[in-house]
Amino acid sequence: MTPAGIERVLFTQEQVAERVREVGAEITEKFRGRDLKLIGVLKGSVFFLTELARAIDLPLKIDFLAISSFGGSTPANAPGMVRIAKDLDDPIEGEDILLVEDIVDTGFTSRYLLQTLAGRGPRSLAICTLLDRSVRRIVQVPVQFRCFEIPDRFVVGCGLDYKQQYRNLGYIAVMNPERA
Repeated sequence: MTPAGIERVLFTQEQVAERVREVGAEITEKFRGRDLKLIGVLKGSVFFLTELARAIDLPLKIDFLAISSFGGSTPANAPGMVRIAKDLDDPIEGEDILLVEDIVDTGFTSRYLLQTLAGRGPRSLAICTLLDRSVRRIVQVPVQFRCFEIPDRFVVGCGLDYKQQYRNLGYIAVMNPERA
């Protein structure tokens, strides 16, 4: 039974699993011989990061951070403002870092995180995302690894939510919130 509000499946569970394995193999090749730390952006990346970590054939470290976005009418609260709500547990100086996102959309959050993490002196810093919605990009950010490019539609599943629901779907679906 399809949950309320789901218009159609964009990528099946099998398609997601296969693509994550392919991207995991690309990451394994790129970072072979190096210790890699995956940094997941909570909450959305948890499902993707778990599957991705299993697909990477390297020694891995994992850490998480959480962000909150806000916007308002004052310059200090301009649209696209982001702050870290939960910081990393360990320093990243001298480490190879892969920032793992569920979706890269406008680019504001990714740019902020890249700038913040780069200031902490990692050996290398790259982004891996499950979904790339580049059609909405306002700020250009380098996305080195992506599973899927998606259209400008509201999607759920594999960690992406609508009102904290649907994260646990094993597939990516287009949703119509008005029908939820």
